[in-house]
Amino acid sequence: MRLKNRVAVITGASQGIGRAVALRYAAEGASLAIIDVNVAGGEETAALINAEGGKAIFVRCDISDKADVVSAAEAVKKELGPIDILVNNAGITRPAMLHKMTDTEWHQVINVHMHGSFYWLQAVVHDMIERKWGRIIFVSSSTAQNGSIGQINYSAAKSAMLGMMRTAARELGKHNILVNAIAPAAATEMTKTIMNDPKFEAAREAALKQHPLRRSAEPEEIAPAFLYLASEESSYVTGQVLSVDGGSMLVR
Repeated sequence: MRLKNRVAVITGASQGIGRAVALRYAAEGASLAIIDVNVAGGEETAALINAEGGKAIFVRCDISDKADVVSAAEAVKKELGPIDILVNNAGITRPAMLHKMTDTEWHQVINVHMHGSFYWLQAVVHDMIERKWGRIIFVSSSTAQNGSIGQINYSAAKSAMLGMMRTAARELGKHNILVNAIAPAAATEMTKTIMNDPKFEAAREAALKQHPLRRSAEPEEIAPAFLYLASEESSYVTGQVLSVDGGSMLVR
């Protein structure tokens, strides 16, 4: 098992990519902390893992609140032990054209993606430095590289996460802490709101016609990349962005 005796924190693991990664990590021997504001979904993810003989706990946490993150991290360490792997996956969308976007829609997305990722990074890094081992994975997006109509807040936040990742990789490499990002293009519960929005139907259909695979991804197709970056197999990989997008960058 590639993650035996490792403790992994995955934010936003109540559904979609986060849940798929949690299930994959558990199958490889990791103990999981499922972090989310969605209590029902988070508890369901933990229950699925425990039912298969794995070990998982659910901790409710609003990652945009630093005090909540600090409290959640302490709860994880008390229950499971020091945190070895952090997946900054939690996210929200508040789509609107830029000239119609409200301050609330802007700040909500920035607070969750950018601030929440930074708060969790700070919450885990001290123990990783002390133990001289760690894996940190930021979940960015193809929108950080290409932009996305109606998502200037989301694209900006995901781009900022890449800058955060690269700086952390530079600072933490000497402590044997590897920091990378994955930029997926996946059909998750979060993105279905936009994908099914009639306002974006024409743009969506045009994009799929140009896509090399002519389809969006499923979360289970994204999860193996997270396993690679969390395992010893990626021991000489840091500061990188791994695009798992079915080749959509080829047509940009």
